[in-house]
Amino acid sequence: MERRTITSGTEWESTVGYARAVVVDGRVHVSGTTATDDLGAVVGEGDPYEQTRTALENVASALERAGASLEDVVRTRLFVTDIDDWEAVGRAHEECFGKIRPATSMLEVRRLVDPAMVVEVEAEAVVSEEG
Repeated sequence: MERRTITSGTEWESTVGYARAVVVDGRVHVSGTTATDDLGAVVGEGDPYEQTRTALENVASALERAGASLEDVVRTRLFVTDIDDWEAVGRAHEECFGKIRPATSMLEVRRLVDPAMVVEVEAEAVVSEEG
């Protein structure tokens, strides 16, 4: 089994002890990803649509560094701090995955690590081992 880690360089990875993504045997597992910019600032504070859209852009970036793309995604998990935001979150997810249609779950959680965050996204992708 070959294992490769993909990092984003954020302070959270070394503080908590995780990687942005892990690639093992043609599977890419993307860690919980939020709507932050390159400096770690929250984007779209309080806006579930904008945060989902930005988090999915960050997921796409991690997938690209892992040699995958959104088209390879087979599963997403959406963690929201208010399930009543499901339509806004779902709209951003559909805009990204409408034709791909991965298996997905949307779960309400009490809170995320930063009170300004309202959405966190995980993704799993499968890529050909040949490349």
